[in-house]
Parts: sequence; C-alpha cells; structure tokens
Amino acid sequence: MGRLWDISQPIRPGLPTWPGDTRFQAERTWRIEPGCPVNVSRIVLSTHTGAHADAPLHYDPDGVSAEAMDLARYIGPCRLIDARGARDVVRWRDVEGAIEGAPPRVLFRTFEAFPVETWTSDFTAIDPDLVEALAEQGVVLIGLDSPSVDPEASKDLLAHNAIRRRGLSILEGLLLDEPPPGDYELIALPLPLVGLDASPVRAVLRELG
Repeated sequence: MGRLWDISQPIRPGLPTWPGDTRFQAERTWRIEPGCPVNVSRIVLSTHTGAHADAPLHYDPDGVSAEAMDLARYIGPCRLIDARGARDVVRWRDVEGAIEGAPPRVLFRTFEAFPVETWTSDFTAIDPDLVEALAEQGVVLIGLDSPSVDPEASKDLLAHNAIRRRGLSILEGLLLDEPPPGDYELIALPLPLVGLDASPVRAVLRELG
C-alpha cells in the first residue's frame, strides 16, 4: 500500500471556524471509574468543521443533503495542484499547465502555510469560470484548503452556483501543506447526516503504485 497523507484538520477545541458559526466543543459525559467501565463524550460542532464536504443543500434549497451524496465522488484518482501563485481567486491561467490529463478530482493548495491556529478572512477562492472549464474536462469534484470556494464576503456565491449548475462536488478546509503536487487516490467520505447541509470528512491521499 502506498504512503497515506492525512489532509484533515485535527478537530479540537479552539479550531478556527467561519465567523459566527458554531465552535467545536467536547465534554466527557462518562468516565472510567468504579461502576463505569468506559469513557464516552459529547461533541458540538458545525457541519462545516475542519475538512468537510458541502452537500448541494448548502447552496441549493432543492439540493440533496449529506446522506444522499454520491460516495463514489469522494474516492478515486485525484490531482493535487499547487495554486499558491493565485491572487484572490484561482483562475484558469494560474493552473492551466497542471490541468492537462487530470483525473476527475482536482485539489488546489492555496495557502503558503495553512492557518491552523487563526481564522484568515482573505483566503483564496475559486473563479467560477475555472469551475466551468474543469467541468468541461470531466472533473466531478473540486477541493481546496480554503474554507470556501467563494470569498468570505460573497453573497451571490458565484463559484457555488457554477458548481450547482455543473453538478460538481466540493471539499473545503483540506490541509495540503505536506503532500507534493501530483496524482493520488483520494479518500474523503462524508457521514450520512440526514437532512444536513455538509459533513466533516477524514480526508487522506494515498500514493499511487
């Protein structure tokens, strides 16, 4: 088996979250002690905590929720592309040289170093025209290390809506500092959270060959 690269953010108290969204909390409800043989905990978190898969319901009132997403989208060949040279949004011209022959899943690294401890509002998003171009090439999933494919202040969600029109899937909040650019197998399964708009994932890249 090839090397595994864990590209998930550790889920912990203090994890930076989208402004105004639910912060992660954990509480031990049962403890190993006389009369209790196990530890059990309770957690509170946003569906968009850490590395997560947006369900279409997140940006489309008629979209499917997390339990109905096609799991096949989240397992299979992918390409990790270094897009750190992009400004504001990743555009076709920023990544054109790395796209040719790409498998149906494409991940973009945009952070020089992922902001593990602090929220960054001026993250790099995705140009909706790039979404259209990738869809034309047969891409079915776009992932990135930023917390959203659209800018933080966006109200029209142009990239999300391009993804909706073209029927693509989204992974956000990936930790992509360590694996070098190239082709991998992606494994990033969402939980079957019935009726909900997203799901955290444990995302890994596995080396091919």
